[in-house]
Amino acid sequence: MDRAAIDSTIRSLIEPFNRKSVEVADATTFAGDLEFDSLTVMDFVAAIEDEFDIIISMNQQAEIENYGQLVDAVMKMRGE
Repeated sequence: MDRAAIDSTIRSLIEPFNRKSVEVADATTFAGDLEFDSLTVMDFVAAIEDEFDIIISMNQQAEIENYGQLVDAVMKMRGE
């Protein structure tokens, strides 16, 4: 699965959490632009983990501030 495919999958996963219909780009931040609270982050991370069969540690979550970083992290965790 290449970056474009991972990006597309994550975009579909983020849709139900994107309540303000923010245009998602690599620089889109979860806290600032999407206004995700801690519960939303946990639910979204669970959806990502289930879809890609990966585990995103709390330390990794703290380092991922924007959408592009998330896509890159998923690629790295999947070894792609």
